[in-house]
Amino acid sequence: MVSIEKRPVVPARVRKVPRAFSWVDHRLVRDGYLDGRSHAALALYLFLVTVGDSQGLSYWGENAVARRLRVDLPALRTARSELEAAGLVAYETPLWQVLELPGGAA
Repeated sequence: MVSIEKRPVVPARVRKVPRAFSWVDHRLVRDGYLDGRSHAALALYLFLVTVGDSQGLSYWGENAVARRLRVDLPALRTARSELEAAGLVAYETPLWQVLELPGGAA
């Protein structure tokens, strides 16, 4: 079995558990990070938060994520670009990273 060493794509923005009661930082709503996002982008973000480890890292392949979200690859890539532009995720094949929101955990 080959061991894969995980390393954050953006080390300075490793996700931390918010002081609130969940992995999902309330600032996503309060500070408007989710405003105007497409349904596909919101679904992708929820999926990545769910499957990510304690640092927000996961190695799910694009095809597997697209199948789970029931979208085609172009739609998945558009959703990913939307989340990257919003500063919510980073992606470097094959690694996804849910990013810490600016300002640290709430």
